[in-house]
Amino acid sequence: MTAPATLTEIWRGDILESIHTGHVVISDHKGQILESWGNPDHITYPRSSCKMIQALPLVESGAADAYGLTPEHLALACASHQGAFIHTDRVGKWLSALDLGESDLRCGPQEPNDLPARNALIKTDDSPCQFHNNCSGKHSGFLTWNKHMGHGADYHDPTHPLQIAIKEAFEDTTGETSPGYGIDGCSAPNYATSVAGLARAMGFFAGASENGSAREKAAVRLRQAMALHPDLVAGETRACTELMRATDGKVSIKTGADGVFIAIIPEKKIGVALKISDGATRASECTVAAILVKLGVLDPNHPATKKRLNAPILNWNKVNCGTIKAADSLK
Repeated sequence: MTAPATLTEIWRGDILESIHTGHVVISDHKGQILESWGNPDHITYPRSSCKMIQALPLVESGAADAYGLTPEHLALACASHQGAFIHTDRVGKWLSALDLGESDLRCGPQEPNDLPARNALIKTDDSPCQFHNNCSGKHSGFLTWNKHMGHGADYHDPTHPLQIAIKEAFEDTTGETSPGYGIDGCSAPNYATSVAGLARAMGFFAGASENGSAREKAAVRLRQAMALHPDLVAGETRACTELMRATDGKVSIKTGADGVFIAIIPEKKIGVALKISDGATRASECTVAAILVKLGVLDPNHPATKKRLNAPILNWNKVNCGTIKAADSLK
């Protein structure tokens, strides 16, 4: 078995203090591996990086069109948002239009990561609700599908027809039979795959055509919605949002918990997937930035890039103590 590769280095002064290892695969739209680091066959959970796959049944079923969903809705369906007002307000209105409400969600309440939203709750002595959950947009998409198809309320159950449809889409796009699932932070099943399988799925999204199959057409709409509304996919200060803006909409980018990142690059018809072994976010953000620079779709001198790649490590006195940099093998 191929060992994880060193992907990100942490330097303090002139000494290498820490390393983050992991696995990266770049795949074309035909599912062929173009380049890899570490073990392409490493099995992992995609976590939230695969939300666009989970949203395929929403579009393919006709539910999105039946309820007049816009690119904003589709971006939220793929989002791990901050719980800011721009997110919670849209989720609330979306569910209201379905004659549904917060209690119909099954994702659970979560304290918002958006500081103004969190502080507003503290000031009013209010509690977070399910709208604040970073997956509430995805779950609103689930509820839209469910209302259209007329199935039971517990849409998050692995035996529910929605989750069965998602599993089919997941295995079709990854080109693999999933070895199993785990329950994600939002209570929905998350199917495991190899890093190569996840990259293959992103290659499918990158190469999908508006003149292709129903699944391809759905993939185009979802990747375009993400690129068009990066602020809804994540939020201010977040890597997904800032890096998508930095590529001028040429790349759809999505993080997942525990060190996963994907990128969809339509102009090159390639997909990228990576998993950091120790789950470190600083390493996944540095690594995905390095790969996008290597592929020529991200300016190495853009502020969003420099914030994560060859980024200074500042102490509380704002003194530069070191650097977060990509391993030489990624350059």
